Amino acid sequence: MNRTDGKVALISGSARGLGAETARVFTQGGGKVLVADILDDVGKKTVEELKQAGADAAYVHLDVTSESDWENAVKTAVDTFGSLDVLVNNAGIFFTKRTEKMTLADWRLMTSVNLDGVFLGTKAALPALAESAAKAKVGSAIVNLSSVAGLTGARGASAYCMSKGGVRLYTKACALEFAQRRIRVNSVHPGLIDTDMGQLVIDSAARGNRSPDKVKQAMQSSHPIGRLGVPTDIANGVVYLASDDAAFMTGSELVIDGGSTAQ
Repeated sequence: MNRTDGKVALISGSARGLGAETARVFTQGGGKVLVADILDDVGKKTVEELKQAGADAAYVHLDVTSESDWENAVKTAVDTFGSLDVLVNNAGIFFTKRTEKMTLADWRLMTSVNLDGVFLGTKAALPALAESAAKAKVGSAIVNLSSVAGLTGARGASAYCMSKGGVRLYTKACALEFAQRRIRVNSVHPGLIDTDMGQLVIDSAARGNRSPDKVKQAMQSSHPIGRLGVPTDIANGVVYLASDDAAFMTGSELVIDGGSTAQ
């Protein structure tokens, strides 16, 4: 199940957190991965750790808001591994700010990373993905990281919700647009995950007199499953969508949130 034998994936924002764990799970399934991030030292260390575990991996610098960086990343994947079969648009940022306090620069920062980055990555990777899809048994795949905040609203996080909701619908539109070229496009919607970004969510909710530890405990209790997510929970879902096991899925939303949006 979820085998990625012979597949090559380019994963944005994969120096650490969910992206790094996705790279690890993808290579454990037999695939090859290009780790791409702006955190060069961290990303290179992640690649070394993957290689020490027997994985076939490489690193490339990638600012997802840069069209030329994306073009170079795709070229690096093809030059290094011979093809590109999977694109994972994982890179993203999070901050909270109420509308009356938000500047246009704040808004544009959120959209430049969380939306422009997905568009630029998709556009740059499309020719290579289409070429691979034409030769593959079930085609190629794009997996976009959205969020439960792309499904429901959150106080003080309007820009983030907007960006992740945009990823959700962009995914569906691309799924229809690319179906004839045998490129599947799906989105993953994590709940609160125990990562650096998850800690930002907790710290934001704890502003004022609330203890971050107590906020975290409350958030854990609010999940029907009784805990926060861990990176492997999300990585397993991403790799499933990237694998041939998800051959009949496109334009779909995979919600991995411990039941929080079921309430």
